Amino acid sequence: MSVADVALTPIFKESVLWQNQQLGLETYPGESILIYLTVNGAVTPMRVLESDSIASVKMRIQTCKGIVGNRKKQKLVAGGRELARNDSLIKDYGVTAGNVLHLVLRLSNLIFIVVRTTCGKEFEFQIDRHRNVRYLKQHIKNKGKGFVGVEDQEFFRDGEKLDDQKLFHDICKSDDDVIHLVIKESAEVKATQSHKHVELSVVADTSVGGFGVGENQIQIPAGVDFWLEPIIVNPKINVFPFLQDMISSTFDGLQKGHHPIRSSEGTGGTYFMQDSAGMEYVSVFKPMDEEPMAVNNPHGLPVSSNGEGLKRGTKVGEGAFREVAAYVLDHPKAGRRLVSGEAIGLAGVPPTAMVKCLHKTFNHPEGYECSSKHFKMGSLQVFMNNDGNCEDLGPGAFSVEEVHKITVLDIRMANADRHAGNILFKREAGGKTLLIPIDHGYCLPEKFEDCTFDWLYWPQASQPYSPDIVDYIKSLDAEEDLELLKHYGWDVPLECARTLRISTMLLKKGVERGFTPYAIGSIMCRENLNKESVIEEIICEAQESSLPGYTESEFLESVSQIMNSRLEKLRE
Repeated sequence: MSVADVALTPIFKESVLWQNQQLGLETYPGESILIYLTVNGAVTPMRVLESDSIASVKMRIQTCKGIVGNRKKQKLVAGGRELARNDSLIKDYGVTAGNVLHLVLRLSNLIFIVVRTTCGKEFEFQIDRHRNVRYLKQHIKNKGKGFVGVEDQEFFRDGEKLDDQKLFHDICKSDDDVIHLVIKESAEVKATQSHKHVELSVVADTSVGGFGVGENQIQIPAGVDFWLEPIIVNPKINVFPFLQDMISSTFDGLQKGHHPIRSSEGTGGTYFMQDSAGMEYVSVFKPMDEEPMAVNNPHGLPVSSNGEGLKRGTKVGEGAFREVAAYVLDHPKAGRRLVSGEAIGLAGVPPTAMVKCLHKTFNHPEGYECSSKHFKMGSLQVFMNNDGNCEDLGPGAFSVEEVHKITVLDIRMANADRHAGNILFKREAGGKTLLIPIDHGYCLPEKFEDCTFDWLYWPQASQPYSPDIVDYIKSLDAEEDLELLKHYGWDVPLECARTLRISTMLLKKGVERGFTPYAIGSIMCRENLNKESVIEEIICEAQESSLPGYTESEFLESVSQIMNSRLEKLRE
């Protein structure tokens, strides 16, 4: 993960031509702004127009010499808000001369590796770029007959032998790198580019064989430099076996000395937790104090000045609650999880729990010591084996049913951060592709302003819901959901509770009228940055028509009546 500071300064019109000539830049008519991109200490000047869209700015950044990563891997942040709408103008976000923008470049965590034997057998690996060379050697050895042992393998690059502890992150500096390796004597290795990943082909010689837990309530055993345990606010809650297994496996990995591995993706601190063998990931930990704009964010983003997160209507430090809420409210088809006991719900949100974790690997800017004051509270989620995310494939690869499951979750949770990069896919036997939604730290916001759904323009979204999903939607009850979240320890703030009530109301009324996910999602999302969405207009009208001192139930009844009227007009 790289973070770049982008400083904007005013430019006098008479100096534009001279500066452009000195910098080797094009001359742009109209009001222009000179931007300085700072990446890893290298400063690159670039001129943009106030009328440029976010997408065009990212495109120019992509073509700048020395800037790594395509525009899909870029996040721009200004004034504590992510510039997420690519079709909006840079001036629409209030960016003016003198502002500072932060450019976050994210690399894919996974490198795709293909191993072929001389007899034609082929095996595939996905190696995390934070793994070392020995990890790959061990994977090759574990394939059994026909593969060389760990000690017999020697990897070389450009004539230099690679140490076993060398990380692939240091070998592959970007998604576009092509590496050339050789396994000395036993095999020949070469790398080729395959889509967005580095493909490493190894041909082996076949002759060689809530959450308010007090800091002092956890006692760390003497001689232990780590700890992990669930946060249980309500003693009546039984931790499901699959959550207990996740926590136990994560604990075992830490006990064996396998450190958390920080992800290269995202804008907050995200850590992959390993199993006891150090060969597989078992969970993903997101500390609350390392969220975007939080005090211990490891990626250099500024601390929020007013407590608001990157998305309007969210607060820094509440992302972990929302991660758990998305899992709790992703009900299985058979009924609420407390009754059915099923691990996976309709949309497929991975099992998630609140935990406290202690480890020196986490980001501790002011230093670390093994004590209760350095415990990190956050969400722990089961790591789901996958074949990539939806940025790597076109939407045509996914079934209507799989996409519709995601749309139900996003609409009722008013997700403010659904993009193709946080939907994983997994190819199953028989050719079916399963979708797995992750990253729900911006669901249930206090307002609908930043609701965005990448799937809105996927062809599947224009198809009607199946009878099974319609029945599922009809069974949803916002009041029961709020009680359930309270049961789990999150007393949802009034504004967020209102969001859940209104979004659930819209979803249920929409399917009653035969609306598609696209039609319902379009009501919830803004067409552009400065035009309120239909749902925002409905809420505003209800507020203006309500008498002073109105109750929440009276307000919701007004919203319901206005929504009925607007939906009928849209149906016509």
